[in-house]
Amino acid sequence: MEQHYKLHRLRELADNDEDFLLALAQAFLEEVPADAMLLKQAVENNNKPQAYQVSHKMKPTIDVFELGILDKLIEIQDWAKFEKEDEDMTNQLILVLDAIEKATSEIKADFNL
Repeated sequence: MEQHYKLHRLRELADNDEDFLLALAQAFLEEVPADAMLLKQAVENNNKPQAYQVSHKMKPTIDVFELGILDKLIEIQDWAKFEKEDEDMTNQLILVLDAIEKATSEIKADFNL
């Protein structure tokens, strides 16, 4: 449990309310994998406005679940926001998608979802 994500900050916010934590886990599973696919498409298609929008939306969730990739997500966001043509975001995207995939699988198992 909690190898690819962390719940200690959420437990503090939830005051250890397990139903609330379950709701947060469900929200993560509903939103983050779908957003990750949108981000993948945006980066691969050099769609910077969409890449910025999706990465910006994902930041708070990635941060609070502590996936360890917030810095990579911010790099993608800044690449999109500042329209950095000379930078390749492939490696950052791979790290973000891999972390999300691992956390998603682990959250499903940990919460029996």
